[in-house]
Amino acid sequence: MIEFTHFNEQGRAKIVDITNKNETSRTAIAQSSLLLTNEIHNKIANGSMEKGDVLAVAQVAGIMAAKQTSQIIPMCHPIALTSIDIVFHWERVEDAYRLNIKCSAKTKGSTGVEMEVLTAASVCALTVYDMCKSIHKGIIIGPTFLVSKTGGESGDYSRNEFTKPV
Repeated sequence: MIEFTHFNEQGRAKIVDITNKNETSRTAIAQSSLLLTNEIHNKIANGSMEKGDVLAVAQVAGIMAAKQTSQIIPMCHPIALTSIDIVFHWERVEDAYRLNIKCSAKTKGSTGVEMEVLTAASVCALTVYDMCKSIHKGIIIGPTFLVSKTGGESGDYSRNEFTKPV
C-alpha cells in the first residue's frame, strides 16, 4: 500500500512534519510571462496606463503573494523569507510583446521556497492582466515554471530545457 506524506492515518490532510530536517540556505527562481498587444506594451512602457504603474503594482503584488503563500496553498509551511526579488524583461514576439517575469527568493530553514516563487510569479502575471484587461482581454499568461532551486534533502535543480533567461 502506498503511504502518502500529506495524509494522516485517517486519510485526512496534514502538513508534513519537518521538525527533524536540517536548516539550510535555500533559494528558488521561477518564471512566468504574458503575451501582450503592442498597445498594452506601449502604455506600460510610457507609463500611460489608466490604472497606474503596472510593473510597480505587479511587483508589490508578487512580493506580497510570496509572503502569503502558506495562507493560500494548504500544505505549504509558513517560512521566513530572507529575500524576494522580481525583475521584468520585454521580448518582441512577431507582432506582439512578451513580458517575462523572473521571481527569486531565499530563506534559511527546513523547507524550500519553490512554492513562494511560483506563487509570486503567478500573482505578478495575474496583476498585470488585471491592470491591462480593459484594453484587451485576450492576454495570454504563461508558461509559469520553476527555473531552479538550491538546498534541501532533494538537492539542487536547474531547468535547462525550454528556458530562456530573463
